[in-house]
Amino acid sequence: MIHSDKIFEVLEKDITNSKDIDELTKSKLLKNVLALKSQKLNIMITGATGAGKSSTINALFNTDIAKVGAGVDPETMDVTRYELNNLVLWDSPGLGDGKEKDNLHAKNIIAKLNELDSKQQPLIDLVLVIVDGSTKDLGTSYELINSVIIPNLGANPEDRILVGINQADNARKGRNVWDYDHNRPTPETEVFLKDKVRSVKARIKEATDVDVEPVFYAAGFKEGDEAQNPYNLSKLLYMIINKIPKAKRAVLANNNISKEEEMWQDNDDIKNYNAEIKKGIMESIIETASAGADIGRNVGKLFGKTGEAVGAMVGATAGAVWGGLKSIFGL
Repeated sequence: MIHSDKIFEVLEKDITNSKDIDELTKSKLLKNVLALKSQKLNIMITGATGAGKSSTINALFNTDIAKVGAGVDPETMDVTRYELNNLVLWDSPGLGDGKEKDNLHAKNIIAKLNELDSKQQPLIDLVLVIVDGSTKDLGTSYELINSVIIPNLGANPEDRILVGINQADNARKGRNVWDYDHNRPTPETEVFLKDKVRSVKARIKEATDVDVEPVFYAAGFKEGDEAQNPYNLSKLLYMIINKIPKAKRAVLANNNISKEEEMWQDNDDIKNYNAEIKKGIMESIIETASAGADIGRNVGKLFGKTGEAVGAMVGATAGAVWGGLKSIFGL
């Protein structure tokens, strides 16, 4: 099985070893790959203390952020920067720490959201706001979203924000809340969570006239011998991939996504999110690497091993997934 540990190396080998394209085309493709490799994906993750930012990061990217090289950004003081290959995570406190601290947090979030990269484009590609689904008091979260984040996302703010409602497994109190045998909400809890999604969406729409599509999930946990796998983590990642610029999706494939299959297996099954994730990343690689080059029907052969590498991600066998990708792309 081909693994995705070094996706760009596999991609470069695919191009270099191809017998179906000429040297000039190879040169163009390799130049595109170099540009693809240099891309940095910047995601801000914010939310109130206890909402589960750390557990979400650890689940998605199979890392312990306490062990990742981190530093406090000198300009924003309380925004912590984590870099995983070309993926840059900006961890910012939400509101709810008192008026003085809230004003500081808001000021620093606004400053980061208005920061531009070297191409004079917004530095932050996506803001993931994590809301605590186990509490009814979401006033500070709405204030953060409606008054701080959305007004500073520029044109089409809905394209740069995603609201995740974490702790779905604790959203209701009492009995018959969670089906622990199958790691999914009971029918009653699922209805409750869908109502919560609609409520959050409506509150944000009413205050900002911006449409958001919240997603409920459980980041899971590991404490000693006890563990609970995530729920709807694949859906969360699928929605992240749909929000970020297409040219930057391959950054997530470069040894950034957790390879633990059990992290991705429990979802609401509305879609095959794992297949959609691979499709989105592969489309990004093909479109970006092929820009300006005429490779025609050779695309399937050209990106064969790359397709296997992408197919090896997120809990599925490479052969089956690449076969599906070839069918999807008409290769």
